[in-house]
Amino acid sequence: MSKKINLFANLKSDFASGLVVFLVALPLCLGIAMASGAPLFSGIISGIIGGIVVGYFSTSHISVSGPAAGLTAIVLTAITDLGAFDIFLTAVFIAGLLQLILGFAKAGSISNYFPTNVIEGMLAGIGIIIILKQLPHAFGYDSDFEGDQAFSQTDGSNTFSALFSIFDYIQIGSIVITLVSMVILISWDKVPFLKKLKLVPGALIAVALGVILNEIFIATGSALAIGKEHLVSLPVPSSFEEFKAIIVTPNLSGVMNPKVWVVALTIAIVASIETLLSIEASDRMDVQKRYTDTNKELKAQGIGNMVSSLLGGLPLTSVIVRSSANSNSGARSKMSTIIHGVLLLVSVLAIPVILNKIPLATLAAILILVGYKLAKPATFIHFWEKGKYQFVPFIATLLAVVFLDLLKGVTLGIIISIIFVLKGNLKRAYFFRKEQYADGDVIHIDLAQEVSFLNKAAIKQTLNHLPENSKVIIDAKDTVYIAHDILDLIHEFKTTRALDNNIKVKLKGFKKAYHLENSIDTQNHVSIEHYYDAAKRVMVKKEITDEEFLKQENGN
Repeated sequence: MSKKINLFANLKSDFASGLVVFLVALPLCLGIAMASGAPLFSGIISGIIGGIVVGYFSTSHISVSGPAAGLTAIVLTAITDLGAFDIFLTAVFIAGLLQLILGFAKAGSISNYFPTNVIEGMLAGIGIIIILKQLPHAFGYDSDFEGDQAFSQTDGSNTFSALFSIFDYIQIGSIVITLVSMVILISWDKVPFLKKLKLVPGALIAVALGVILNEIFIATGSALAIGKEHLVSLPVPSSFEEFKAIIVTPNLSGVMNPKVWVVALTIAIVASIETLLSIEASDRMDVQKRYTDTNKELKAQGIGNMVSSLLGGLPLTSVIVRSSANSNSGARSKMSTIIHGVLLLVSVLAIPVILNKIPLATLAAILILVGYKLAKPATFIHFWEKGKYQFVPFIATLLAVVFLDLLKGVTLGIIISIIFVLKGNLKRAYFFRKEQYADGDVIHIDLAQEVSFLNKAAIKQTLNHLPENSKVIIDAKDTVYIAHDILDLIHEFKTTRALDNNIKVKLKGFKKAYHLENSIDTQNHVSIEHYYDAAKRVMVKKEITDEEFLKQENGN
């Protein structure tokens, strides 16, 4: 019976982290909605649902869901192609339904095949993107929308050219507020007496002080005052009727439109992959090293997308930036995610005017520190010391995430990792030269712990190079798995070529379990006695003794 989780057990730390995530999520939700060509409030709705609904159904303790930058291009194109936002919402609803089906089909297990170095490379890449994208905001250059992660920007520039453009748009007031915020955020974790005030996160103090400083600049007519275009810009409905008009519901007539289904399938696949990647990364950031049920996560995401679409929200995924902020702020359970969703809901209803006074420079300072923690130099050193087979996929993933996008980066990292695995398995580990062995010597071939079909070429070449009239012992005492192809190869060698070349073959350490492999000719007493436990997918050892081997040889 599963242990029931008490969501209120760590309320003190969860509330503080939920508050930080709320501050980070607010401009991201708005920025992604703007970049997607959707109503601004749709991003906020998606953030609220991602926090409250997905947070409730998810089993992840750290991850935070909401509108994702990786979906902006898909959403923008889909809204344009479908011709109306309400028809697009129908596609989002269907996408959520498809994700729910994927969860029941246990498709979440695909996340088990993401290599650790690739996940770490993805996180470091995201960290570098955050830093590069937030530096312009820290200097008062806000041409790019909050939450953008693409190297090429919508205004024709790119991440690097935007950095050089900073010098043409420097605002001293933004720099002052960024530096003050940085000092507060760093001091909050370093100064002993401030560390005791954990209930009040440093990010909240930084935001409050940023607002106060800018209000003072405005009140005194200072040149340091930050204009409205460099502050959070939340829609402020003037009446209840205007607020009701913000809520858009799906146009279900779109169900009969084939384009809607294509969009739905695209969103379901991309959102699911991004979610699984983020969940894998979030689990690695969890200091308590807890694991998320990814199948339940897909179900939670599906429910979240269905509810979000019904209320006029954007499609959502588990997102790394907010999840990183959540982890770095000391979140202990998924209650922090739920709290951030509740705060989004309450704030946009009750205090939108106050929220619109928050300088983007303050939020940039918070995110730059989040990015640094994701891409710390220690991470690069760690993988460098592990050797090229760990470092190359790590750095390739990082660079591709920065210059291409998250999915392409991870795909490249996985491909390189697979190539390295294939290279390792295809090495001629058993190849030898005939002249190294004198007549009468016993040749030993020790099989590895796992012998897959990838080892077939190496083993085949080894067997083909065995000298005539030699004595060979093939030892599998340390082997826990042998592929069917390898068993066939060994059996074929022993019963044909070995006999033709007067090679005496002794097989040791092959296992017995439950199901006899058909490839083994038990009628002829071949000494490979190989059984397979299909349920456990492991081999159970029972070594064949020398005496049994000799009896079988005599039987032949």
